[in-house]
Amino acid sequence: MSTIIAGRFQLQDEVDRARQALADAGFDTSRVSGFYLSQPGQHDQTPIGGDHIQSPGAKETPEGVVQGVATGGAVGAAVGAATIPFSGPLGPVVGGLVGGDVGSLFSFSKMKDRGEPEEGSSENRIPPREAGMLVAVAFDDDGMVDRAVDVLRQLGARHIERAEGNIVDGDWADFDPDSRPQLIA
Repeated sequence: MSTIIAGRFQLQDEVDRARQALADAGFDTSRVSGFYLSQPGQHDQTPIGGDHIQSPGAKETPEGVVQGVATGGAVGAAVGAATIPFSGPLGPVVGGLVGGDVGSLFSFSKMKDRGEPEEGSSENRIPPREAGMLVAVAFDDDGMVDRAVDVLRQLGARHIERAEGNIVDGDWADFDPDSRPQLIA
């Protein structure tokens, strides 16, 4: 694995200038990659699209739905049974259905807000990479880190990050869009 320094740009022209500037600074052009990174959640990494089968903040939602429907249905059926003299024999059925629907709203209390701590996981705590044009350069000499960072900064790169990986023939072969960036201050 090599050290990779990457920075985000707005325009394709900026990416082209950055690639040329890195080559002028002595970096191997076959180890420089420029590509567009899609919005978080739109990387098409699962069979149904998106990045995750289930949203990191909604892991407890199915349990909440089951608990809410069961509780709401039972309460609704009991209220419906109590109103049989007024509503007839369909009272418990309608009461159970309405109670189940209302109870399913309980699942919202099991969802996490962005950044809220989650039991047993840190997935929801660190914001993902933002979309945009990325330019990345790989090298094996750690003494080149400052040079790569300086070139990208001088060209106006934002969110400069450090990673480990492989860029081969201009392609960051092992890039994971869901990995959390290690930003350079």
